[in-house]
Amino acid sequence: MKLASLKHRRDGKLILVSRDLTQAVDASDIALTLQDALDEWETLSPLLQARYEALNDNRAAGRFPFIPADCDSPLPRAFQWADGSAYVNHVELVRKARGAEMPESFWTDPLMYQGVSDKFIGPRDDIELCDEAWGCDFEAEVAVITDDVPMATPAGEAAGHIKLLMLVNDVSLRNLIPGELAKGFGFFQSKPASSFSPVAVTPDELGDAWQAQKCTFR
Repeated sequence: MKLASLKHRRDGKLILVSRDLTQAVDASDIALTLQDALDEWETLSPLLQARYEALNDNRAAGRFPFIPADCDSPLPRAFQWADGSAYVNHVELVRKARGAEMPESFWTDPLMYQGVSDKFIGPRDDIELCDEAWGCDFEAEVAVITDDVPMATPAGEAAGHIKLLMLVNDVSLRNLIPGELAKGFGFFQSKPASSFSPVAVTPDELGDAWQAQKCTFR
């Protein structure tokens, strides 16, 4: 499935988007928001899947053109947003650019921080910036939305908890980062809200690419 959230109040209104990204249909009678759908995924996803199939077969009533500019982030806000680095050489280059040493543990230990999640930027919305001197930058990343992952879940079972995938522009204020990290409390002002793709997709939409990726979790 491909899911999106029309701009509506704080958490959007859930819609389904056709596989070719041209048409959409309201799904708010099944789940008002994407968060509502995630909270009851086992019950509601079959209903959403049936309507998604009807949309792609031109059988869904009330179809309308899909316009990304009308959308918020698929998940306009989240209970948690954890950002991890998969490419340590990128971390090394960024730290070198600001004159920071690279601890050896960075090559072996997970690199993650908990970011701002009370509001994400819509796919066609401007990045709000009060001063260009802050050094606004962004990185293309892949985001995953999971269900509730129990503590100590084995790596081989991790993929089973992934419900949706998105793309994200991870926004950074490069010129604020050195001074903030020097305080020893981590990112806050220098890592504002990030911008997400118009749609979130279920893993099966990736076809063979998802099957190949699942092998890395084993």
